[in-house]
Amino acid sequence: MLTLVPTPIGNLEDISKRAITALLEAELIFCEDTRVTKKLLQLLSQKENLQFPCNDFKSFHSHNEKQVLKSLSIEDFKKNIVYVSDAGMPCVSDPGASLVQFCIDNELEYVVLPGANALLTAFAMSGFEQTEFSFYGFLAHKGKERHQKLTQVMQSPILSILYESPHRLVKTLEEIKDIDENRTIFLVKELTKLYEKSYKGSSKNIYEKLKDENIKGEWVIVIEHAKTTGENLELSDIENLDISPKTKAKLIAKMTGKNVKEIYNQLI
Repeated sequence: MLTLVPTPIGNLEDISKRAITALLEAELIFCEDTRVTKKLLQLLSQKENLQFPCNDFKSFHSHNEKQVLKSLSIEDFKKNIVYVSDAGMPCVSDPGASLVQFCIDNELEYVVLPGANALLTAFAMSGFEQTEFSFYGFLAHKGKERHQKLTQVMQSPILSILYESPHRLVKTLEEIKDIDENRTIFLVKELTKLYEKSYKGSSKNIYEKLKDENIKGEWVIVIEHAKTTGENLELSDIENLDISPKTKAKLIAKMTGKNVKEIYNQLI
């Protein structure tokens, strides 16, 4: 049987009794990083005065999961197999989903334990009253894919939640500010840890506050939904805009579903 076990995102006391039991009974532990998991078990052993008998640890991460899955057989799941990512919930911006699908495809028993999760913790902390949100994980580091995804986030009619590293936080804040400097955002770093800290305000104010700071720790960003004016955009509104024919053609094509090239030729 496979058990997906969430691990603390900072505070060791967030480990659940069920998670500890699963780790005590494990005969094979798949880990995003074996070093991190062994360190966690060492800390739990000291804190809870426990001995974890499993000594079979195997790496399972985004770079090797296909090869690992090919090596598995149905017989392997007669053991108690546990999967843990480095911190938080497996399958949420972490590996694990392909192991679950392997179990589904082969009609194998599996269970997912509830536990610590930065996404939901930050959402609850944000104070936004909307109950709907979209989770985008980490943006691409650069290029067209990053720009397209951030544009989608900033145009979303519901809350958007991102993860961000300390190395790219200021860049992301600047890009959000450049799109809408008045958009309200909520940021929190180092959730459940000693130096946990949160901010809420306009994207411009938070960017100005953090742009010269020594940014440390992992961050969650909750972005207010795009506000609508209540007015319907008409084709004539776009046709009267003082913008290039190419850009105008793309906007009209999005509204009408017509071919961009045909519309462009009509405009010129």
